[in-house]
Amino acid sequence: MPIPYVPDGLNGAGAPLSFPGASGRGGRRVCPCLLEWAVRVILKSQREIEAIRRSGRLAREVLEHLGSMVRPGITTLELDEEAYRRITAAGAVPSPLNYNGYPKSICTSINEVVCHGIPERRALREGDIINIDVTANLEGFHGDCSKTFLVGEVSPAAAKLVDVTRECLDAAIRIVAPDVPLGEIGNVIHGIAARHGYGVVDEFCGHGIGRNFHEPPSIYHFRNDRSKKRMKPGMVFTIEPMINEGVAGTRVLADGWTAITLDEKLSAQFEHTIAVTDDGRDVLTALDGESATWA
Repeated sequence: MPIPYVPDGLNGAGAPLSFPGASGRGGRRVCPCLLEWAVRVILKSQREIEAIRRSGRLAREVLEHLGSMVRPGITTLELDEEAYRRITAAGAVPSPLNYNGYPKSICTSINEVVCHGIPERRALREGDIINIDVTANLEGFHGDCSKTFLVGEVSPAAAKLVDVTRECLDAAIRIVAPDVPLGEIGNVIHGIAARHGYGVVDEFCGHGIGRNFHEPPSIYHFRNDRSKKRMKPGMVFTIEPMINEGVAGTRVLADGWTAITLDEKLSAQFEHTIAVTDDGRDVLTALDGESATWA
């Protein structure tokens, strides 16, 4: 689940912004997760990383199950109800549910919706694309992942956008290693997207994760020199590029959550939770056999 950010925010590093119902000094709206936002990056022990992996594995298994349900005629509310059943049956809690007032257990973002789409009774239609974002809190640790699914037969343009967005995430994961500047993530993603004429959303970003749903560092997906921090073993964060078919800009609807593309063209997203290790990276939301993808 991505977060908004302020380019000149917390210590100049980028801070969360504008979750519904939040207000800061002078009436400026700021994200309530600033309450859990420490200045320093929290490095995780191996024991904590394994706990995040268990949460991430649960989230990913639920995500894949929901993906198998995607078809014309199913509603996003049905997907949300199934996610709640699966996550709670495993002894966990859906992290988004009631988070700063978010009303559902998952995010379901269809077509021009960039992120934070709220499940409802709207039925999926042939040719739609839908991003499903699942985060589980198991034993006090969060694991976060998302994937864009095709609904039946989609247009070649939609299929290409989804493929390129997946490529952006995979390429970004491959560079994760100690001493790599965090800003390189955005440089890699932006380079791939730009070659195809796509816009890279710069109003939402990835984030650190662990005992907190959102914590430092901010992970920018666009070309930038803001992230001077370098990766260190024990860092755990999400990479979750949102790639638009047209312009990069977004606007948030009246519900205060649903962000759509400014030009109402398609948007796609993929996400993993990743730990920086002594010699590279460990994708904590991967399924068995997937590690070769990022070798």
